[in-house]
Amino acid sequence: MAGVNPLAAGIACRCPNCGEGPLFEGFLRIAPRCEACGADLRSADTGDGPAVFVILIGGFIACFGLLFSYVAWRPPIWLELVIWLPVGAILCLVLLRPFKAVLFALQFHHKASEARHE
Repeated sequence: MAGVNPLAAGIACRCPNCGEGPLFEGFLRIAPRCEACGADLRSADTGDGPAVFVILIGGFIACFGLLFSYVAWRPPIWLELVIWLPVGAILCLVLLRPFKAVLFALQFHHKASEARHE
């Protein structure tokens, strides 16, 4: 099916070819084939791209929250760390899967694959 929006399929963590089958086998392992349409999903590899985006976005939100709360209320630093370190970690874990799926779907949509010298 050529009419699948890669952003919508990525956010839903669905196959970028049909938009129906699940994209992941585990938490971050991409399935080798789509269960619904049988598309080969081994061609594209996102590498470290999703992790970089997630660290930048999640780190910005957590650091901004830490600095804002420190300036506004002056809590002890141990309380800031107890609150904002888990918030940053959870935020990164929550964002990593959809970011990886969106980048994978965009690579699949644009037929980008690793360069191979055979």
